[in-house]
Amino acid sequence: MDNHGQGDVLPKSDATQAQQIVLQRYKESIEFYWRSSRRNKRGYKITRYLTVLLGSLVTLISSLSAADFIKSSSAWALSFSILTPVFAAILAIVGGFSQSFQWGPTWREMVLAAEELTKERDRINLTPAEKLDPLEELSRLDDLVLQETRGFFERIFGTSEPSKKG
Repeated sequence: MDNHGQGDVLPKSDATQAQQIVLQRYKESIEFYWRSSRRNKRGYKITRYLTVLLGSLVTLISSLSAADFIKSSSAWALSFSILTPVFAAILAIVGGFSQSFQWGPTWREMVLAAEELTKERDRINLTPAEKLDPLEELSRLDDLVLQETRGFFERIFGTSEPSKKG
């Protein structure tokens, strides 16, 4: 008689298959977080480099535009008077994207999520299949992913609690 849905221990072959399903779900989630962390790391580094470079250029060009040898040359004066606000505008755009997408904090959270999932996957992998509760393990995975997802949206959009009536 088959009692799988009644809380009994699964036969070894079923337990091993269930463990493999759980491990596969963890593998897919871990891979997602590492891919996402790489994209966010790249976005973070690019915007940081651009911010430093453009900020330095705006300062340099605006300082040079005040120099006598630049003021005396109409071509240089015109170039510098155009470049200063253009680089400042690009700097503002890069800063806006950086603030909007929060690449640095998101990179950090993706790495932490991947590491947390890896820890759980290792625990599941080393636990005998017969001693695992696959539904509980999948629920734990879903809770970890949901917790990270909530944190992401709170970081990007701020926290908002549902309104309480009455």
